[in-house]
Amino acid sequence: MKKIAFVVNSYYCLIIVTNSYNYALRLIVCFEKMEEMNMKIIKPRIIIFNMELAQEKICNIEKYGRICYKSGSKINIEGANTFVRKLIANGHESVIEHEKATIQIITDRGVSHEIVRHRIASYSQESTRYCNYANEKFGNEITVVEPFFYKLDSDLYSIWKNSCKNAEEQYINLLKSSSPQEARSVLPNSLKTEIIVTFNFREWRHFFRLRCSKKAHPQMRQISIPLLLEFRKRLPVLFEDIEYDKEFNANDYAEIEIL
Repeated sequence: MKKIAFVVNSYYCLIIVTNSYNYALRLIVCFEKMEEMNMKIIKPRIIIFNMELAQEKICNIEKYGRICYKSGSKINIEGANTFVRKLIANGHESVIEHEKATIQIITDRGVSHEIVRHRIASYSQESTRYCNYANEKFGNEITVVEPFFYKLDSDLYSIWKNSCKNAEEQYINLLKSSSPQEARSVLPNSLKTEIIVTFNFREWRHFFRLRCSKKAHPQMRQISIPLLLEFRKRLPVLFEDIEYDKEFNANDYAEIEIL
């Protein structure tokens, strides 16, 4: 009897050469069904908590800023936008640091590494040290974020997908004898992560200037541009002057959910 083991498209296959061809064929089918991997592929997404972009924050900025001039008697709802717009035009952006916004981003690890380079911030991120993706609550699989620039059914997309599936396969194998924080060494850059991001409004302006530019990574622009447009819609006085890559295809924008 002779055994031949190999892998095809993330299936473990085993051929046992015996005197019976039919018996060997049944074993191959059995092993394919037993070892199939179930990697999940998703698109990036943004969650905005509704009150984080409330107009009340503009009123608060006016209230804090008027302390400098002891002009609190001039505070009114209609005048808040005018006051804040003048602060920004004069470069007095330290005043808008008194207010902040917190959002949730679902993206891949590569993009999240760029986000956390912004220093005046607070982050809470899904941990690959403590999350074991072989557990039931993760569906016994990893989740990856689809790179929009590789078109479905193209050779490049197939190479990307197969690489991620191979990484998942080896990750699951490593977990049989090592911990999640050790097995994560083989997880791909495309691995899905969830991150809570808190910036004050001055830092959000800085973030958008850098990350909505044509020079930014395409998957970063996929998130940052629709996010900027939502911030502009809700708090125009703070973000209406921020430029962005208008040539970026809006069909590729990340989905935004308001909670």
